[in-house]
Amino acid sequence: MIGKKSVLVFLAALVVAFISCRKDEPDDPVQTPAPESPVVFDLDSVPYSTLSHYNFFSGNMANMQPVQGVLPYELTTSLFTDYVHKGRFAWMPAGSKASYVSDGDVLDFPEGAVLIKNFYYNNVQPTNSRRLLETRLMIKKNGEWIFADYVWNDAQTEATFDLSGSHAQLTWMDDNGQLHDENYRIPSEVECVTCHKYNGQSIPIGPKPESLNFILNYTDGPMNQLGKWEAEGYLQSGYPANIETVAKWDDPDETMDRRVRAYLDMNCAHCHSEGRHCDYRPMRFAWNETTDPVNIGVCVPPDDPTVEPSQQFIVYAGNTARSMLHYRISSTDEAVRMPLMGRTVRHEEAIQLIGDWINAMPDTCQ
Repeated sequence: MIGKKSVLVFLAALVVAFISCRKDEPDDPVQTPAPESPVVFDLDSVPYSTLSHYNFFSGNMANMQPVQGVLPYELTTSLFTDYVHKGRFAWMPAGSKASYVSDGDVLDFPEGAVLIKNFYYNNVQPTNSRRLLETRLMIKKNGEWIFADYVWNDAQTEATFDLSGSHAQLTWMDDNGQLHDENYRIPSEVECVTCHKYNGQSIPIGPKPESLNFILNYTDGPMNQLGKWEAEGYLQSGYPANIETVAKWDDPDETMDRRVRAYLDMNCAHCHSEGRHCDYRPMRFAWNETTDPVNIGVCVPPDDPTVEPSQQFIVYAGNTARSMLHYRISSTDEAVRMPLMGRTVRHEEAIQLIGDWINAMPDTCQ
């Protein structure tokens, strides 16, 4: 009898304990909040006078180590700018994200989004070290994109807001040990607008799904960039799974045609497209338009009176010497060279590629 009573008392105690524990548990599991970004950003106050004010980078700012929420990104093919290196990052306010428009259109970014691009050379003489020259920001403010350029000091400790335009002289060494004297152009706001304008408004050029749709090595492992942006809360889900990716222009495993199209897309289409600076010219260099060789100018007469008389076609199939496109990308003359801005030296590797591509065509132009 005593044993049965003891068992009943024990069971009753277990029931009470279980009920007490259930009362202590919340109705729903507690979600661990994502770490807040330490970026300092007041939309009413930007652009700040110094780059450090934003707190985009941790520790020594010149090391370009992004803080939480500042996401690095790259493009399959980058705009050539006198062999300068570029470090790209994106940041968006908490709870906001970009959305897909089309493969070839820049993502629709939310209010307060910031695109960050650092410009630097490696192996700068005489110390053979890296030198940051400028950091360009594009900020989505009041529904429009504004520019903020920050010029780095010689000590590489700070960059100061300056949209007046300037030059930076330096000497750098390439991977073959060749020295190059550079008079690098830091653009003015007017120059920025020239390349970035679309139907009278300024927009970014690079972050299009077709240029982001590839695997990038992040500090926490490799991942497709679009998937990473979605996982970080920077891109709305539901974008197509079959985005056609722009080729990497210097990838020897790609066809020559795709490599040339990729190069023209990034280096020329921002002017030679509808609503852009040079939309009055016949060329249309966007990736999705150059499957038609006529849009590249193959066997199309130039409408520019400033070219050499020998340039009979924009692209003279089989003959670089008579191709205006090859002539312009080879020139450093300000009145002739293409692109108009951002390049003062010859991009030798691209000139070789496009020359080989033209010469490989059968001579079909009459």
